[in-house]
Amino acid sequence: MNSGFFLKFVSGTNHYQPMMELKQIIDRRYVLPEDSLKKLQACMSEVAFPKGFHVLEIGKVEKDIFFIKQGIVRAFTLVDGKEITFWIGKEGATIVSMNGYVNDEPGYETMELMEDSILYVLKRQKLKELFAEDLHISNWGRRYAEMELLDAEQRLISMLSAIASERYRELMEKEPELLQRIPLGSIATYLGITQASLSRIRAHVK
Repeated sequence: MNSGFFLKFVSGTNHYQPMMELKQIIDRRYVLPEDSLKKLQACMSEVAFPKGFHVLEIGKVEKDIFFIKQGIVRAFTLVDGKEITFWIGKEGATIVSMNGYVNDEPGYETMELMEDSILYVLKRQKLKELFAEDLHISNWGRRYAEMELLDAEQRLISMLSAIASERYRELMEKEPELLQRIPLGSIATYLGITQASLSRIRAHVK
């Protein structure tokens, strides 16, 4: 079991669904002193949404930040009327519209929950107040932004430099559970290929 994860049995199924508590989500980027941690935790609330719910939507302004306690989400945009999945997040991941958070402008992405999910929500205004009054929380926010940028850069480099079969093998090695939790059509667009191409790669790998 991964450090920081709890497992919850899903009734009516034969598997356990991972769960990440708030402290683990905060600590994975930057460990805060206890007093600062309590202040940040006190500003977050827990919300639950069903599979298929759009946490963010293309063309709408969403200023707040969400963290996944339990569940999985895909981010997609529209290209020639087709949904293109460009990011997938699971327990511990951050759901945020940077255009909404930074510029108060509509987002270019839709974030769709692929499972019944539990999220923590943090209001942007409250976070900015914490940044101003607590240096540790401000450093946490800076570190969080740095790591999110690094993750985005690594995904982009992988998309530009690796062929589809290599990206699929990397996905199998690093996050094999995504292949059971996400429809193959979404996995295909995430890898930048058609579903038919993905089927051929899967058959070859097997």
